[in-house]
Amino acid sequence: MSKMSRRECLGLGAMFAAPAFGALAAPPSPGTRLSPDLVLVNANVLTMDEATPHAEAFAVKDGRFVAIGTSADMKSLATRNTTVIDAGKQTVTPGFIDAHCHPGEPEELYDVNVDLRSIAEIQRALRKRAADSKPGYWVRGFKFDDTKLTDGRALTRKDLDAVSTDHPVRVDHRGGHTSWFNSKAFELAGITRNTPDPSDGRYFKDESGELQGQVAELARKVFDNVGGYETFSGAQLQERGRAATAFMSKRLTEAGLTTVHDASADADKIRSYQDAYAGGELLHRAYILAVGYDRRGAFQNLRDAGVHTGLGNDFVRIGPVKFVADGSASERTMRMSTPYVGKPNDYGISTMDQKQLHEAVEDAHRHNWQVGIHANGDVTIDMVLNAYERVLKEWPHPDRRHRIEHCSLVNPDLIRRIKATGSIPTPFWTYAYYHGEKWKAYGEEKMRWMFAHRSFLDAGIRVPGASDYTPGPFEPMMAMQSLVTRKDYAGRVWGAEQRVTIDQALKIGTINGAYASYEENAKGSISAGKFADFVVLEQDPHVVDPDKLKDIRIMRTVVGGKTAYLRA
Repeated sequence: MSKMSRRECLGLGAMFAAPAFGALAAPPSPGTRLSPDLVLVNANVLTMDEATPHAEAFAVKDGRFVAIGTSADMKSLATRNTTVIDAGKQTVTPGFIDAHCHPGEPEELYDVNVDLRSIAEIQRALRKRAADSKPGYWVRGFKFDDTKLTDGRALTRKDLDAVSTDHPVRVDHRGGHTSWFNSKAFELAGITRNTPDPSDGRYFKDESGELQGQVAELARKVFDNVGGYETFSGAQLQERGRAATAFMSKRLTEAGLTTVHDASADADKIRSYQDAYAGGELLHRAYILAVGYDRRGAFQNLRDAGVHTGLGNDFVRIGPVKFVADGSASERTMRMSTPYVGKPNDYGISTMDQKQLHEAVEDAHRHNWQVGIHANGDVTIDMVLNAYERVLKEWPHPDRRHRIEHCSLVNPDLIRRIKATGSIPTPFWTYAYYHGEKWKAYGEEKMRWMFAHRSFLDAGIRVPGASDYTPGPFEPMMAMQSLVTRKDYAGRVWGAEQRVTIDQALKIGTINGAYASYEENAKGSISAGKFADFVVLEQDPHVVDPDKLKDIRIMRTVVGGKTAYLRA
């Protein structure tokens, strides 16, 4: 990752125009003649605005909603320069907001996609790349999902040895916390069967004590500085980043997402947003979580330049600093107080201790940063709350909204503390459906308290929805189905107590997502003065079989009054 200089940080002002925390372009003044740019009529508008929950139509001017009401009233505002959209009775909602996602990573376009269902398919894909790579250079696959293989067994080091013995081979799990390596990679890194596990990672062994190939969490760091990598000029790296960001922005808006919180942005990623925005290729709005866990990353450079949460414009805004304190839910490495099913000695992995959390949170909090800490397990969530409670007591803030990224496994006491600190949990919203085969490792009792959207709502916590893509699919309609039914793709129910209603699911995906970025007064509902971000759905989610919600098609996505996607 390239280091961002003070000059580069301050030079972002061309894009990050708003000078103050939460400052946004002002809505039209009362009494201004509307002369709308756009009027949408003949619709079933679900506004997510409690004052006016339903409407038939609305008007848009200069990228904002300026009036909401009946079709007749909105038509009366139209002039010959107004674009009029007849929605044909289709349902319109605010644009969806994903509060934790990892879009636009270069591997989307340039690495080997091994989201495949057999070891043989994965080997073929990797061999093809190896044939085009110099000996000794890494061959990397991404988006692997271990539990979705049809082979009836796990991927192993020997499977990757069959790909190549001349290249180090690495396959990254789509969850982002575990990887598989071949023997060449272990040899280059100096890892043997006798190498002890670090406190923040694990080298998995087979029944005979040999390296199985799987490596978890920060134990993977030893592989970063060995083997050969294809090199690129600064301009080439910049172009790759821009292309990946533009590619994913198109996909996100096709799914109905108008705002996405990018959960791990380094200096290069921030530059990619700037380039895509300048080129007119950034179709969605981004709230950026600046990485802080490498101690020399985007957060540290921005902080040292005097930047803090809130700097930005209407499309790209600096959000929290991001830290990672434990493992993964989908990869079964998150740190819990009770063990995994069938593994009495496996409680998961911590990647930060309490002292590190206290230091990191204090530094960010005192520099006026919102904090977002990846914490899946109940042990880790407790540690994060210890750190939040400490800084809020010592250095009070009226509305800090520190976040707990994922916040997967909770209990009543943790929920009480989350509410008391004003913290925001961002639990997975497509996981119950998509990753159903993995929940056997946790068991039904834990699943009653995992991804606990209903419990958070009942406690008065404005919980948003989060995909964590690539770990989970980002499609909001799949999320609606997962939240409402708590059924996985095979029809198994996991934690039925956490089911929510359609209206609650829609709020989770819209206005609650806006609250997580301090933008509830600017987006998240179809209300006069807010950004004209909205989605046209083929069907009303209220009248669709709940088990078919994911099949509702997005017909149109509009961001700031401009169509970002229109279904052909």
